[in-house]
Amino acid sequence: MAEIICDVSVEDPRWAKFGLEALATRVITAALAHLPAARWEVSILACDDKRIATLNADFRGKPVATNVLSWPSEERGAQTPGATPEPPDPKGDTELGDLAIAFDTCQAEAAAAGIAMSDHVSHLLIHGTLHLLGYDHEDDADGDLMESFETQILDKLGIADPYGPNTIGG
Repeated sequence: MAEIICDVSVEDPRWAKFGLEALATRVITAALAHLPAARWEVSILACDDKRIATLNADFRGKPVATNVLSWPSEERGAQTPGATPEPPDPKGDTELGDLAIAFDTCQAEAAAAGIAMSDHVSHLLIHGTLHLLGYDHEDDADGDLMESFETQILDKLGIADPYGPNTIGG
């Protein structure tokens, strides 16, 4: 059985009141359930829009706030568009990478969509975790695969499809 370690660093105190660590452990465990048994690790920076905008500028050349950013510990993408990335080796580096998530943007997006912030944050943490595993949405085939996997994981958690009509992604 896999052990999931979520190392959460809280920069914005609003995340401390939100209970991000417990939520992250639950949803990332669901996102990694298909992996071989190992001690998988994900680090999460819980920040605000100002901090994530700085990170987005530094690493992606986009000086604007976003909801979640990911930094995989190694390149894991599939060789063919629409193909499932190879899972990480449980005997290798089990540190999957880092995520940063912005409170302000998450809260605004959840309010705009009329959904619970915990559901939206769950979706974003799953989305970021899948990026750590090599999934992406650079083309339609990859995007469709990633969306399908996200909605399957969210469904297992009892969370509605975020790509349905009248939603943030739909």
